[in-house]
Amino acid sequence: MTSHTLSVRLLGRFALLDGPAAVAMPPGTKRVLGLLAVRGGAMGRSQAAGMLWPDVTEARARACLRSALIRLPPAARRVVRVTPTELALAGSVPVDLHVGQELARRLLDPAALPAEADLGGVAMAVLAAELLPDWHDDWVVAATEAWRQLRLHALEALAVHLAAARRYGQAAEAALAAVAVEPLRESAHRALIGVHLAEGNRSEALRQYNQYRRLLAAELGVEPTAALHQLLATPGTQGAVTPW
Repeated sequence: MTSHTLSVRLLGRFALLDGPAAVAMPPGTKRVLGLLAVRGGAMGRSQAAGMLWPDVTEARARACLRSALIRLPPAARRVVRVTPTELALAGSVPVDLHVGQELARRLLDPAALPAEADLGGVAMAVLAAELLPDWHDDWVVAATEAWRQLRLHALEALAVHLAAARRYGQAAEAALAAVAVEPLRESAHRALIGVHLAEGNRSEALRQYNQYRRLLAAELGVEPTAALHQLLATPGTQGAVTPW
C-alpha cells in the first residue's frame, strides 16, 4: 500500500490531504485540526475547548473536545499529538497557510531578492486565497484578518518584483488580486497603476486612476491622495487626469 504525505489545507477551503486525496472528517474534528493548524504550536486542552466551543460550559466544552478527538480518523491521528494536558499539530506536517506566510515575508524582505519560485503562478495563487472563508469562529476571524493584511502587502510587493523583471502581465495580475481583496485600498491601485506606467501604457494607468477615483467618491466621498495623483501628473499627462 502506498504511503502518502499528509498535509493540511486552510486556504480556499479546509482539507486534510493524504497525498492528493482529501480525508473525510466529521465537522468537530475538522475544527480541532483547523485550530491546531492555524495556531501552529501546542496549546492546552482547556484553552482549545474554550476556543472551539465558547458558548457552552467549560465541562461541556471539554466533553465536546474529547468526543472530537475520539472521532479522529486514522490519518488525522498521525498528525495530531495528544497528551493529557496539551494538543499540537505534528511539526512535520505541511500547512499551506504557513507556506504562504513564509512566502509573503520573503517577498517583503527588502534585503533579499525573491527566488524564481516565489514569482510564479503557484505563489500568486497562494497569496490570492482566503483563509477558511466559510468558518466564522472568533479565532478564525482574527487569523483571517492577519492573513489578509499580510497577503495584501505581499501581492503588492509581488507586483513590483514582477514589473521590475518586465513580466508585466503577471505583475498586473498580482496587483489586480490585491485590488480584489480590498477594492478601496490605495496602495493596491498604486501598484497596478505603477505596472501600467512601467509598461508604457499611460492610458491604462489613467483609466485605472479615474476608475479608483469614482469608486472612492461613491463609497467614501473622498479623493485619492495627492501622492497617487502625482504619480500620473507628469508633463503631457496631467491634463488627462479627469474627475470622472
